[in-house]
Amino acid sequence: MTDKYTDVINVLETNIDDCTGEFLGYVSEKLFKNGAKDVFYTSIYMKKNRPAYKLTVLCGDSDVEKMEDIIFAETTSIGIRKRKEERVCLKREFEDVETKYGTVKAKTVFVNDKKRYYPEFDSARTAAEKNGVLLSEIYNEINKLNQ
Repeated sequence: MTDKYTDVINVLETNIDDCTGEFLGYVSEKLFKNGAKDVFYTSIYMKKNRPAYKLTVLCGDSDVEKMEDIIFAETTSIGIRKRKEERVCLKREFEDVETKYGTVKAKTVFVNDKKRYYPEFDSARTAAEKNGVLLSEIYNEINKLNQ
């Protein structure tokens, strides 16, 4: 049994060819802080073979206009493509997982009656810094639970 649900998400995309990596990182953070469900960049080539990025933002209906305003204000974009897409997601919960490095917050899902753990980055980073170990060691500890 896989515990999943289907919903509809807004996909906003724009091509950006004259914006620095620092600005793009800032824009991602701002979009997330304002309700984006996901933000990512894809390397592309535009006309005249110019390297560029395609910015993709996933958001709910109530956040579309806010996302558009941020994209237009903070990037060099002059147009945004929009569409709605259906998606299937695994239901998720957050759980505190005990490891030899202390408690780490993890996202948990069920796939085929098996619980899967995904460490939350900030919690894993805190545990790594606190224990003086590599971040990968924290991830390895959580991944042992997925065996």
